[in-house]
Amino acid sequence: MRVAMIGTGYVGLVSGACFADFGHEVTCVDKDASKIERLKAGEIPIFEPGLDDLVASNVRGGRLSFALDGTEAIRAADAVFIAVGTPSRRGDGHADLSYVYAAAEEIAGLIEGFTVVVTKSTVPVGTGDEIERIIRERRPEAEFAVVSNPEFLREGAAIEDFKRPDRVVVGTDDERAQAVMRELYRPLNLNETPILFTGRRTSELTKYAANAFLAMKITFINEMADLCEAVGADVQQVARGIGLDKRIGSKFLHAGPGYGGSCFPKDTLALVRTATDAGTPVRLIETTVSINDDRKKAMADRVAKALDGDLKGKTVALLGLTFKPNTDDMRDAPSLDVAPALMAAGATVQAFDPEGMHEASKLLNGVVFKDGPYDAVAGADAVVILTEWDQFRALDLDRVKLLLKQPVMVDLRNVYRPDDMRARGFRYASIGRA
Repeated sequence: MRVAMIGTGYVGLVSGACFADFGHEVTCVDKDASKIERLKAGEIPIFEPGLDDLVASNVRGGRLSFALDGTEAIRAADAVFIAVGTPSRRGDGHADLSYVYAAAEEIAGLIEGFTVVVTKSTVPVGTGDEIERIIRERRPEAEFAVVSNPEFLREGAAIEDFKRPDRVVVGTDDERAQAVMRELYRPLNLNETPILFTGRRTSELTKYAANAFLAMKITFINEMADLCEAVGADVQQVARGIGLDKRIGSKFLHAGPGYGGSCFPKDTLALVRTATDAGTPVRLIETTVSINDDRKKAMADRVAKALDGDLKGKTVALLGLTFKPNTDDMRDAPSLDVAPALMAAGATVQAFDPEGMHEASKLLNGVVFKDGPYDAVAGADAVVILTEWDQFRALDLDRVKLLLKQPVMVDLRNVYRPDDMRARGFRYASIGRA
C-alpha cells in the first residue's frame, strides 16, 4: 500500500520505517528542510537503537523516501498518517493541536480517491471529529475517512514495539477504512497481534488512559519507596512481591526520581484538562501529576543529605541526563529539575550522558559537560546516577572511589546493591532501601 507520513519526529520516522519494512511504499514528509536533507543524506536526527539500519535498508530497497513537499505522496496515498507534535500548550496544559490541524488543512486540498486519514499523534478526545470537519468543509466532495490509530512506542524499544505490539488500536466505524487498516497491519498476523477496532473517540481516549495508568503505577511505587525508607523495608522486594500478582504485573514498578519523557507528562496533563472541561475530574491522575512534579524537585535534597546537608562549594557528578536510557530525549527529564536545584544550592555540576548531551547543553546552563563517566566523576564530592544507562551498571567502582574527593554515591535508579557498596567503603544512598 502507499503511505504518506506527515511528520518525521520520533513517532513518524519510526512508524514510517517500520511500515516500509512491512513492504509498503512510504513517503515521510516534513516542513523542516534541514531535517529532510539530513534524512536524505542518511543521517538520523534522533537516537533510537536500530533505526539507522532500518531506514537505510528500506531507502535502498526503494520503499522509503523523504520529501519536503507532500503533494505527490498525499495524492497517491491509500493512507495519510498525521504524526506531528502535540506538546502541552503554555498556560493551560491542553494539547497544542495547531500542527495537527495545519496538516489536516494540507491533506484536504490534496487527497484523490478514497483516502484514509489517520491520526497517529496523541490527540484529545474529539480531535478526529474536528479533522473530519476541516477536510469536509474544504472538500465536500472528497471520499475519505478519518481514523484514530494511537502509538504505544517506548523510546529505546520502538522498533520492537511497532513490529511485535501487545495490540493495535484502530478507531473507525467505516468498513472501507477498516479494510485499509487491516491491510496495513497484515504482516502482524503472523504474530497473532490483536487488532482492536473501536469508535474513534474510544481509541483517542484509550491512548491517554494507558499512559495515565502507567504513570500512576510509577508514582505509586515511588510513594511506596518513601514509605519503605521510613519503616526499614526494601522497595525492590515489595515491587517483586506485588508484581508477581498477575492482576498487577511487574512493569513500571521501578522506584526512581519520577517519570519524564515525551508522553507521560504531557498526556497526563492533557487528560486532566480534558476531564475537567467535561465536568468529570480525574483526581487520581491530578494527584499523580502533582506528586511526580514534587518528586523530581525533591531529588536534589537527597544529594544534599548525602553530603551532610550542605552543597555550597561542593562538586556533584551526574551520570545520565536523558529521561531514560537508549534515547537522546530530554523532554521533562528529572535532570532538568535536579541540576538547576543543585546549582541553586551552591554546587558545581559536571555531567555525562552517552547520547543526551547535545540536547542537554541547550537546556542546562551552567552544567559542565564531560567526555565520559570517569571524567565526570573526577574531583567530585559525590556521584549521582540519574539515568540507568548500561555503561553505568558496571562501573569500575574502585576507580570511581579513587577519583571522588569522598566516596559518596546517590543512586536514584537502584543500580547497585547497598551491601556491596558499603563493603567497598562508599557512603551509599538509594531509593526505598535501607
